[in-house]
Amino acid sequence: MKKYNIVTIGGGTGSFTLLSGLKKYPVNISAIVSMADDGGSTGRLRDELGVLPPGDVRQCLVALSEESKTLRELMSYRFENGGLEGHSFGNIFLSALEKMEKSFSGGVKEAAKILRIKGEVIPVIDGNVRMHIKLNNDKIIVGENNLDKNEEIRKIGIKEIFLQPSVFANKEAIKKIKEADLVIIGPGDYFGSIVPNFLARGIPKSLRETKAKIIYVCNLTNKKGQTDNFSLEKYVEEINKLIKKERIDAVIFNNKKINASLIKRYEKREGKNSVVKIENKKVKNYKILQVDLVNGAKKGLLCKEQSFIRHDSVKLARAIMELQSFLCN
Repeated sequence: MKKYNIVTIGGGTGSFTLLSGLKKYPVNISAIVSMADDGGSTGRLRDELGVLPPGDVRQCLVALSEESKTLRELMSYRFENGGLEGHSFGNIFLSALEKMEKSFSGGVKEAAKILRIKGEVIPVIDGNVRMHIKLNNDKIIVGENNLDKNEEIRKIGIKEIFLQPSVFANKEAIKKIKEADLVIIGPGDYFGSIVPNFLARGIPKSLRETKAKIIYVCNLTNKKGQTDNFSLEKYVEEINKLIKKERIDAVIFNNKKINASLIKRYEKREGKNSVVKIENKKVKNYKILQVDLVNGAKKGLLCKEQSFIRHDSVKLARAIMELQSFLCN
């Protein structure tokens, strides 16, 4: 029986959720991860040590690790006081390996061996870049960390983002996309975790040329100032623009009714239509798989309490494998 090559593109909690479920299936996984993060522990390590951002990569390594629960939890452990307050052990660990191996990608490969991960984690770039955010009034704000913290972004809105300096994608990322049977984009923050991957030169071209089927895992919610009123159709349209070709073959979309109190909480913070909807039922040039995707769990490795609308790793992986059977056979 053929083991399909699956490439994921994303970052942050979305990739953690996706990979945690996918690793339970007999597939070859290559996780391509955004490298634009500069907040919290990651930002401090970048500034103080001159290393590349380890945060999103750490989450993917933990998700794919087949080591003990204790070791996986250690990688996510965050110091609460002293000189290391706010730092994640896993971030420090990856930064140390980067220094030892003389490259971030080399450090990630060593971490993958130590954690016995199923598959590969590939930084989309192996160079130091900063996200630049252009607002609708053309003002430029520097730093991915501002996406969730800057009130100007919420009030004025984003016109576009770009990376400085402009860089080529990791050659290994390009190679894996070309060899893939299935490419999965998302889930994750659109500007924080998804778009930065497409800004690495070579990624859009490889997605245009690959013979792989491409699935988009649609976000559950929108963000004020970033994806206001985005529908499923709008997300697909924007991602196809990034690729510069209509390449999305299928979309996975949640059809489970979301808890009213959670919706109310989101609408208070993010405005109306904060929960993503389908605009119309007309026939599209991509398949839409509508299934229950919502996480009802109360606790997990990355959060102490379920207070957000999140994808469920088991449900999401099951939906992907269902689509893989349909698209790849």
